[in-house]
Amino acid sequence: MDESKNTASESLDQLVRELGIDTLPEDKRNDLLIKMTEVLLKRIFLETMEKLGEQGRDEYEEIMQKNPQPEELEAFFAEKIKDYEDMVQGIVADFKKEMLTIK
Repeated sequence: MDESKNTASESLDQLVRELGIDTLPEDKRNDLLIKMTEVLLKRIFLETMEKLGEQGRDEYEEIMQKNPQPEELEAFFAEKIKDYEDMVQGIVADFKKEMLTIK
């Protein structure tokens, strides 16, 4: 999920600026970024697993045993999940909206 990580990273960078997190001390900013990244990637992973269904999850487990490259996983998800990239973008947008409402 390399591309989704890039999307998440870019969105988090923008969110950091919008929330004013970039003004926090570096250690606090980094801690917060790590937590936000974990939450976002977990949401993407859970939605991906749900969309794959049981058979797709079995195939995913087989692929993971071979230590795939991120590009291989991305291709697998794109093949198995219709509009995968749109799904990821939607999750990122929802997360961003949620974080901005907390502000």
